[in-house]
Amino acid sequence: MHNSGGGGGSGGVCHLVAMPFPGRGHINPMMNLCKILASRRPKEILITFVVTEEWLGFIGSDPKPEAIRFAAIPNVVPNERHKAANFPAFYEAVMTNMEAPFDRLLDRLEPPPTAILGCVELRWPIALANRRNIPVAAFWTMSASFYSMLHHLDVFAQQRRLNVDKDTLDGEVENIPGISSAHLADLRTVLHENDQRVLQLALECISKVPKANYLLLTTVHELEAETIESLKAIFPFPIYPIGPAIPYLELGENPSSVNNDHNPDYIKWLDSQPPESVLYISLGSFLSVSSAQMDQIVEALNSSNVRYLWVARADASWLKDKCGDKGVVVPWCDQLKVLSHSSVGGFWSHCGWNSTLEALFAGVPMLTFPLFLDQVPNSSQIVDEWRNGCKVEQEKLDIEEIVAKEKIEKLVKRFIDHESQEGKQIRGRAREIRATCLKAIGTGGSSDGNLDAFIRDIS
Repeated sequence: MHNSGGGGGSGGVCHLVAMPFPGRGHINPMMNLCKILASRRPKEILITFVVTEEWLGFIGSDPKPEAIRFAAIPNVVPNERHKAANFPAFYEAVMTNMEAPFDRLLDRLEPPPTAILGCVELRWPIALANRRNIPVAAFWTMSASFYSMLHHLDVFAQQRRLNVDKDTLDGEVENIPGISSAHLADLRTVLHENDQRVLQLALECISKVPKANYLLLTTVHELEAETIESLKAIFPFPIYPIGPAIPYLELGENPSSVNNDHNPDYIKWLDSQPPESVLYISLGSFLSVSSAQMDQIVEALNSSNVRYLWVARADASWLKDKCGDKGVVVPWCDQLKVLSHSSVGGFWSHCGWNSTLEALFAGVPMLTFPLFLDQVPNSSQIVDEWRNGCKVEQEKLDIEEIVAKEKIEKLVKRFIDHESQEGKQIRGRAREIRATCLKAIGTGGSSDGNLDAFIRDIS
């Protein structure tokens, strides 16, 4: 089954066709994996990275290895930038409108594809590859724990013929085998606070994975060992944790130094700050925090006297005006470079999985502020399992959940204080996890071995 069919590359070249879900949180890790694969076997591997025309406009000129080339298919919806406004409709469109143009593209590719790397959340790549008799690797861009949670929820719902909505599942959630009591509370939050259609579609995607030939996880085996071993016992095909799928290859290219004129202003500013004194803040690229909450956060930061660097995307211009003399606000930054900078002492994050992996890799402790879907269980892993962070607890003020200024100020001061017992423990754990990540990608490490095994399998 694992090496079935496939057009096979010509002249011994392995031709991998990569198809990510059209969103930054999916394109980035898949591109990072492709760059890592290309760097390991530059002569033997060719990767065609398929994106929509809009995304080609965003990333088409980014530097990449010679072994990677882009191909484009039409946009899923006329203006993909507005997808956050109606995510369920966008999600559905991705699952229905992309398959036919991708199928036609495969016919035109030279050499013919040896294997397909497809995002789990597209729903269709596995069946398409099976029809064409091309080996397919399912690519999962969230944690192994969240994958396991959804898998068990899907199996349970199918067995009981339940709809995934909060009413039918409410009393049932307790009984799902394979989900720990710690995860049950998170699962309940996920069920209650997310669009039911989105969850239903996510489970449909998960239900297709058993027909893949491989499952690639962007995590590191040692960080989620128990969950990964339990998944390996369920599936008949190889499961490869190849993470962290973050741009660590680029870190070595131009290390920042004070005399480097090419560095952006925010790096120069970081260069001038004391070690581990800056709180880096990024609350994600997709769902935004309400302006009322933003006001509370910025007021708290200004009165706390803590230095901060805030990446605020569209909100950057109005935040700049409110920001005190200790803060810098930018619309974008090279996040891994920032987290790896010696003056950064903490990361206030929405706990998207890619951001979480970058913080783990950089050894930076986290303040967790989850907003939706997998961010809730990610926050629990950070706080309860890895113990390299603490949670910003939200409370209901009027209708909206808002964390009040006084609470934030107290929390931020305590979090960035190196002398507190809690601060020392969290920082110590963050350093241990960084060492684990570095070992995994080093020669003979778990991710190193899994990357090699995957290349061997598809070649």
